[in-house]
Amino acid sequence: MATTAPASWGRYPSSHPHRLLPCRDARVPALPDEPQFCLPFGNGRSYGDICLNNGGALLLTRGMDRFIAFDPVTGLLRAEAGVLLSEILALIVPQGWFLPVTPGTQFVTLGGAVANDVHGKNHHLAGSFGGHVRAFELLCSDGSRLTCTPERNADWFRATVGGLGLTGLITWVEIQLQRIANPWIVAENRRFARLDEFLTLNAEYEARYPYTVSWIDCAARGGALGRGIYMAGMHAPPGLMKPPPSERRALTVPFAPPVSLVNNLSVRGFNWLYYHLPRPARGLTPFPPFFYPLDNLREWNRLYGRPGFFQYQCVLPPAVAREALREVLARIAASGQGSMLAVLKRFGDQASGGLLSFPRPGFTLALDFPNLGQKTLDLLESLDQVTRQAGGAVYPAKDARMSGDSFRRYFPQWVEFSRFIDPRFSSSFWRRVMKD
Repeated sequence: MATTAPASWGRYPSSHPHRLLPCRDARVPALPDEPQFCLPFGNGRSYGDICLNNGGALLLTRGMDRFIAFDPVTGLLRAEAGVLLSEILALIVPQGWFLPVTPGTQFVTLGGAVANDVHGKNHHLAGSFGGHVRAFELLCSDGSRLTCTPERNADWFRATVGGLGLTGLITWVEIQLQRIANPWIVAENRRFARLDEFLTLNAEYEARYPYTVSWIDCAARGGALGRGIYMAGMHAPPGLMKPPPSERRALTVPFAPPVSLVNNLSVRGFNWLYYHLPRPARGLTPFPPFFYPLDNLREWNRLYGRPGFFQYQCVLPPAVAREALREVLARIAASGQGSMLAVLKRFGDQASGGLLSFPRPGFTLALDFPNLGQKTLDLLESLDQVTRQAGGAVYPAKDARMSGDSFRRYFPQWVEFSRFIDPRFSSSFWRRVMKD
């Protein structure tokens, strides 16, 4: 039994794998020789139990961290699955390239980005990560290897993109990068007073900016329900840049306190201050604070204390989004369990590449809640009721408690997907949503 088990970012549920198997070479990765389930584990930035395999083996892929090929002319990059997005950025940004899609943290492995088909602030234009994957290799438990592209082994490609790590071990990935002129972002900030104002602003800014996202004050009620800060950005054009900024030293939360430092009082105080804080309407900013605002506070998940926290991210179809978002925000405000880290944005109409990919047309809201036990579980189930009734979905990569019935409603292609699950691969998440 492993003594120090890798945990998910939400620190809930607890992790109890039977074995930890480091994978240091994509050519000969270690697969368990015992008849037990295994699961790839990258850098542990999934929030719930999607990256956990209690009772089974975890294949630790961070050791597969080599770059295989990079063409600085075409922007085509191939690297092993354990390479972090931060390591890719360190290589490509000085050469005038950027990730085509990036989530809210750069400390995600390349394989994890594929397995969860991650999305970013530019989904309305660029779609999800899987749409920019040109190829990957899939190692199956029987020792066979499949090179998968949108045209070659296309069925395995669609199953593995967004496939939660269940179709086999991704050993390397090839992606197409996007060209940039410099590392700076032209950013705009706009305060809005209510949800309807956000919807108006969103239509305006999406027409002008490739990157759009909003922070929402989940503690606000009444006429202020849904107020927040709209943030839009684009890569700066040639000639529009500043001298390189001095590198900010990252801070680290040193330990997890017995109880959460995020509570009703601190959330209300923080949200009020953040909403009213003066900020420039338009300016130049380095790309890291725009794309990864929390990455400079290392181990920030410890702020939620030893019980951990839940993240909840749903997507709501466009036709009912206004009413459904209003209901979700009203239920959160009434519960007194508001979130400091509430993010609202729109998914575009681009089809995602995977059978179980989460992004689909609509508005997506992501929130963090301290783990207060049954009280929090009841709130999240209440939010699920709204999401189900609206015909939306919840993101598996950020889930630790949705029911099997809810999962199957959100992802009706799960039956087709099941045909591609490797017989030796499983996860705590998959067993949970398949048991009832």
